[in-house]
Amino acid sequence: MNTMADTEPNWEWYRSFVAVLDTGSLSAAGRAMGLTQPTVGRHIDSLETALSLKLFTRSFDGFAPTDAALELKPYAAGLAATAAALRRVASSQGSGVRGTVRLTASEVVGVEVLPPILAALREAHPALVIELVLSNKVDDLLRRDADIAVRMVRPAQDALIARRVGGIELGLYAHKRYLAAHGTPKTIADLQRHAVIGYDTETAWIRQIQQQTGSFARASLALRTDSDVAQLAAIRAGFGIGGCQARLAARDPALVRVLKSAFSLTMDTWIAMHEDLRDSARCAVTFAALATGLSAYIQATRPASSS
Repeated sequence: MNTMADTEPNWEWYRSFVAVLDTGSLSAAGRAMGLTQPTVGRHIDSLETALSLKLFTRSFDGFAPTDAALELKPYAAGLAATAAALRRVASSQGSGVRGTVRLTASEVVGVEVLPPILAALREAHPALVIELVLSNKVDDLLRRDADIAVRMVRPAQDALIARRVGGIELGLYAHKRYLAAHGTPKTIADLQRHAVIGYDTETAWIRQIQQQTGSFARASLALRTDSDVAQLAAIRAGFGIGGCQARLAARDPALVRVLKSAFSLTMDTWIAMHEDLRDSARCAVTFAALATGLSAYIQATRPASSS
């Protein structure tokens, strides 16, 4: 059995290890971290020696992780998240609201809804720095992947402070140019004769929609993408009919809602952060700004345009 060396692994070795895992090569990992390829190689060699483990084997297209490397990955990723959180806390030391807050939100919310909220927040607290991660995945706040999360599902972890800010209505929309050329569907069944924009990978949320409507099978979609931003762009371009937040569609008079009585979903919107950050000034002001801004977005009155 291998025995571990006496040398305690350096944090930088773990950082290089995660980068090689993510990129598949020393050179790509080096570019991502701003290090040279030989430096990354030395980090991997040193970590393998310290752990008495073979972490990678060379393959025809790069570095292939061993089973040991794959088993170690979540722990190394946890170290990375903790180190990043430590730096954010350190950056906040001093008088006033200052430092870095890492925020995660869905693509559409992050691109279309949060920018004016964050702009006002920055104006009020110019020493505050925002790291915005756009992802539809549920990041793990307990592991400190982010300080604050805007989620469309209720957080399940007990160690989180969570506030529901309201429900965002989702409807079906199309550009008026598309409807003028192809007609307006009167029933869900009519969508079979239209270009429907939707998902590429089926999720629990998608299955829920399918159960409620009995439609939107993947094979029937004319444009498939898991990017909500890409779907929205396609709707705006007149590609076809797709799902859009009602408040967001209200900003564009060219977008027309269709099948309102047959298709209307509400996505609960939550803001969450770890309870250990309750006394953090940087997180408290960001949490409050998000709650106020998102509530105003959700409650904004909207001129109805539907069929």
